Amino acid sequence: MERKSCFIVILLLSIFVLCNAQLSQNFYSKTCPNVESIVRSAVQQKFKQTFVTVPATLRLFFHDCFVRGCDASVLLASPSNKAEKDHPDNLSLAGDGFDTVVKAKAAVDSVPQCRNKVSCADILALATRDVVNLAGGPFYNVELGRRDGRISTIASVQHKLPSPNFNLDQLNSMFASHGLTQTDMIALSGAHTLGFSHCGRFSKRIYNFSPLKKIDPTLNLQYAMQLRQMCPVKVDPRIAINMDPTTPQTFDNAYYRNLQQGKGLFSSDQILFTDSRSKATVNLFASNNGAFQNAFVSAITKLGRIGVLTGNQGEIRTDCTRIN
Repeated sequence: MERKSCFIVILLLSIFVLCNAQLSQNFYSKTCPNVESIVRSAVQQKFKQTFVTVPATLRLFFHDCFVRGCDASVLLASPSNKAEKDHPDNLSLAGDGFDTVVKAKAAVDSVPQCRNKVSCADILALATRDVVNLAGGPFYNVELGRRDGRISTIASVQHKLPSPNFNLDQLNSMFASHGLTQTDMIALSGAHTLGFSHCGRFSKRIYNFSPLKKIDPTLNLQYAMQLRQMCPVKVDPRIAINMDPTTPQTFDNAYYRNLQQGKGLFSSDQILFTDSRSKATVNLFASNNGAFQNAFVSAITKLGRIGVLTGNQGEIRTDCTRIN
């Protein structure tokens, strides 16, 4: 009877371990040992073609992880335009991010030993690290072992991504729901040192902030006037403006120095400096690039663990844009 009880305990423990499989940095050491260098080479090739590769891939990773977890569901296409990528919040995701993953996947699968062994979710995580590093940001170890999700719906995106109008409480609440702290949120917001936004996402701040005040008072007036020149009222709201007006192609801490000067493009950026609860962290990151980069590595590592599928969950897609 005692032996039977022991067996049941061991069985239950085994099931628990399987259900809580952890990601690991050496996950592909036997199945595809060169996966990191293969992905890096493909990403470098894409980076040489267009810098947009960098912000596009980084944003794609964030949008993927925050909706259904880091399962590459954002890459799935739908013939009826009903997938995650078709939601209005995802329509502005640049095609170069998707293309980066597709090309890296093709490079991995061109190696016979690696074919259909590496998930699209892991390739996106690796490509994200590589674009950050190519733009002058830190090189960090990436945890691997994610499987690809089989579900991607427009409905699942609703209320899952931060709005450019969020206040600090809304930002903290959304990030906390994924196990991320305020410091993690501020560090990940630093990704806005790269890339661009469309005029329609912030035009209210420079034209119709309130019935009396035409410009958001937290916005640097000179900067607001520059934005008005680049985004006239009757011009296509899809015109793209750099998120960081100083060093838009370098992954650095300029984003935080911009906030100190009232040059946060979104009100959800500027609130990090104007709210006393987050101001000290902004000041720290503005004065210490090393502190920012360390916090960013910690935060993006935690981001990469959100809702992951491991073990026998999900699948490894042969084509990142469709389920097997």
